Amino acid sequence: MRNSDRVLRVQHQLTERDWRLLGWLYDHAVLTSFQIAHALFPSLNRAQRRLSQLTGLGLVERFRPFRLEGGSHPYHYALAHTGALIVAATRGDEPPRRATSTTRLHRIATSRNLDHRLGINQFFTDLAGHERLHPGARLHHFWPDTRLNRFFNPPGTNAFGLVNADALGVWAERGQTVAFYLEHDTGTEALTVLVDKLTGYGNLVRRGGPAWPVLFWLHSTTREANLHRRLADRKLNVPAATAARDRLDGKNPAEAVWHLHGAAAPLLRLAELPMPGTVDPAEFDSASPGRTR
Repeated sequence: MRNSDRVLRVQHQLTERDWRLLGWLYDHAVLTSFQIAHALFPSLNRAQRRLSQLTGLGLVERFRPFRLEGGSHPYHYALAHTGALIVAATRGDEPPRRATSTTRLHRIATSRNLDHRLGINQFFTDLAGHERLHPGARLHHFWPDTRLNRFFNPPGTNAFGLVNADALGVWAERGQTVAFYLEHDTGTEALTVLVDKLTGYGNLVRRGGPAWPVLFWLHSTTREANLHRRLADRKLNVPAATAARDRLDGKNPAEAVWHLHGAAAPLLRLAELPMPGTVDPAEFDSASPGRTR
């Protein structure tokens, strides 16, 4: 069967939830079964059944990374070739060759940065899980680093700049909307590297870009305290907020876990972080990496 026929045959079997999942995998490479279940399904069992069906349709592939210390990882899911063709078609992108899809899958499965990528994706699937359980909450946009490490035009501005964030998100809850950059920290970089990253964001603001908050998603409270001490010596042109994963105590990144640098106020919810102006999520659609369905 020709690729185009395959696409036409399976696309009518997809739900709105399937389209969202395939779009995430197209942009963000890989998600575990647990991340997918938490973000999109009422139970792990329901998620596993649907993922098995999508695998059978040739839309996704699954693998388990090698674990040196033994044991097994959960299944990791990435786009299969037909899934990539379908998403590319809906976005008007050049359809990938089968060899390209195979190479991409192999690179995802063997990447040294797999854990870092999964950590970034965990942040956003946690937000999506919060959205699923809280009417009125919405993860409007979740852009990958591959979109942001090119020059781009922030909606509503004429500024161009090089942003090396791990991801960009647009989140709304309780009538408030925030656009933010995410820096997912695993503790391997020197704190001076984290502090210096704010220079790039400040340069974008000086060129007329928006002063959207930069979130440092840190692995420990010790590192968080040390980072705030380093930031005390810097003049910041963008809001910087931190949260330490070891003090979450089961809380979600949407909740009041954010320590805004320089503020004496209590911890803030994600949607409460300061914005330079009103954010319209629809303005991101024309600037997003490809059209959404």
